Amino acid sequence: MFRKTVLICIITAIFIGVFAPFSVCAEGHEISVSASSAVLIEAESGRVLYEKDADKRRPMASTTKIMTALVALENADINMTVKIPKEAVGIEGSSLYLIEGETLTLHELLYALMLRSANDAAMAIAIAVGGSVSDFAEMMNEKAEEMGLTDTHFDNPHGLDSESHYTTAYELALITAEALKNDVFREIVSTYKKLLPQGGVPDRRLVVNHNRLLRTYDGCIGVKTGFTKKDGRCLVSAAERDGVTLVAVTLNAPNDWSDHKKMLDHGFASVKRVKISSDGIEGYLPTVGAKTDMIKYGAVGDTSAVLPNDSGELRVVIELPRFVFAPVKNGDVIGRAVFYDGENEVVSLPIEALTDAQKRKVKKTFWQWLLGLFR
Repeated sequence: MFRKTVLICIITAIFIGVFAPFSVCAEGHEISVSASSAVLIEAESGRVLYEKDADKRRPMASTTKIMTALVALENADINMTVKIPKEAVGIEGSSLYLIEGETLTLHELLYALMLRSANDAAMAIAIAVGGSVSDFAEMMNEKAEEMGLTDTHFDNPHGLDSESHYTTAYELALITAEALKNDVFREIVSTYKKLLPQGGVPDRRLVVNHNRLLRTYDGCIGVKTGFTKKDGRCLVSAAERDGVTLVAVTLNAPNDWSDHKKMLDHGFASVKRVKISSDGIEGYLPTVGAKTDMIKYGAVGDTSAVLPNDSGELRVVIELPRFVFAPVKNGDVIGRAVFYDGENEVVSLPIEALTDAQKRKVKKTFWQWLLGLFR
């Protein structure tokens, strides 16, 4: 009986290993995804909650357009009028079927870019903002470098196949977290459908968001789908619940919708937002050259942070000088209270002087007074 049980366990383990590959998430649990590369991060801190081959360079198809939108939003007025150039007409793949010479605002083109995944809109944006496609791609690469990304490179604004056009699941998640800080980007990617003009006639084009998670996953706020035969199915999603924002990325994932639901469910079950108060963090600090020997100090303000569900009580470290020189005014920042989860710094609050310390006047000697007359 014992041998039979062992044999069944071995066969089961082999079956699971071959047909349902697992990846380990940050908390040590295991979930399976179809993606070649995947990652789930908490957007505020960048903490990785799940990963599978997340640092391998891979093509990312139209999820490229997340960076396209971010660079455009950071470098141009969304109300600028864009006259569609010849180079943006007839681009392969998803398209808005732009007409040479027609005009749209950058804002309208960004809706076409992120909802319809229009490659012609990507070209029009690149030329309008960067002057040319190659110059705009360089702006995208400069942004990646500014963010400290070392495994990301862009050849174009749309994501059509190119040998040196790549990223990693992890770095794409970081790009998305950065883009989500922009309110206009958030508004666009969370929109289900939008009417756009055509040939000067308003509301002639209807664009519908390809991201089905907007309709099927509670709290979803975007972000972008992508597909080419070479790259496979690529998907970036983001969702918010109870003050927690998660970003999930899959590259080359045959069953991406299911993958993202699993990862997001895991993430929301793993972390929570915790309030952090300044209450009770106060004391007295010696002064030098002041009318009073001591000033009162205290941490000010309240904040919050996203922490693992199994986190214990936070450790607080007070960072203050040994003394302060006068003058000191009520409200002057003189240090900080740093909150740690284990050895990881979570957040800090400023420590301010809660009382004044006026500079003490020093009575001059006769010789100091006399010398002062000749200065």
